[in-house]
Amino acid sequence: MGRWILGLGLALLLAGCQTLSGPSPAGVVRPAAAPRSATTPAPAADFLYTYRAVVRRVIDGDTIVADIDLGLHVWVHGEHLRLARINAPEIKGAERPRGLAARDWLRRRIEGRTVLIRTLPRRDGTDRKGKYGRYLVEVFQDGVNLNDELVRQGLAVYRDY
Repeated sequence: MGRWILGLGLALLLAGCQTLSGPSPAGVVRPAAAPRSATTPAPAADFLYTYRAVVRRVIDGDTIVADIDLGLHVWVHGEHLRLARINAPEIKGAERPRGLAARDWLRRRIEGRTVLIRTLPRRDGTDRKGKYGRYLVEVFQDGVNLNDELVRQGLAVYRDY
């Protein structure tokens, strides 16, 4: 009985690890492929997965903490996420006033609300992380890419990292 349950668990785990051409797990949307420029809005092809997430906290203009719905009633709670392709001013030091403006703008838009997040792929097909171990994501609310909107509002700049 124990081996059967272990086998079933392994099968379910592997079923969730399909390639981009395979079927999507429940609640996960996989977009189609297209090319991308580093300093312009990213098309859907540059994303690995799309998830629903509830934003629990906005730390600054480019970092949030969210509870992520992985589908099938599975959630990851308290995940720190880095908004991809942008850099917002820091909330400490000389940049503080501009950093607070970016953080507060983002808080008003998404804190406590449900958004869509899209993860960026690495070459090996896994979700890409930044240098501090945070997943790199694009955040969408009502169809608007908030990473790009922060730049349009003058609250962040495009940055490759």
